[in-house]
Amino acid sequence: MAHPGRRAMLRLARDGERSATELADAAGLSPSAASQHLKLLRDVGLMHVRVDARRRLYRVDFQRLAEVRAALDELWDDRLDALRRHAEQTAPEAERPRRDTRRPSA
Repeated sequence: MAHPGRRAMLRLARDGERSATELADAAGLSPSAASQHLKLLRDVGLMHVRVDARRRLYRVDFQRLAEVRAALDELWDDRLDALRRHAEQTAPEAERPRRDTRRPSA
């Protein structure tokens, strides 16, 4: 998904089936380059293809896309937690968040 052409093709195919030619033209890619990107997207399970006569129609696999999104969210959550801990450890005492150390009254 790092390539902008792949992201463009995913955006275009999320609303319904699109032909390889439509995807290539809209993403500004040559047919050969689009074919390589579409193969990669199929191989990782983000797109499905259906043959209709002489056309190949592509559509997004939303379940697989959700799995990728969840994995990326988890990765970022871990990194953001690490960044927060680092900031708290290195911040001057006056800038550190205060923690309420009082015991709750019964």
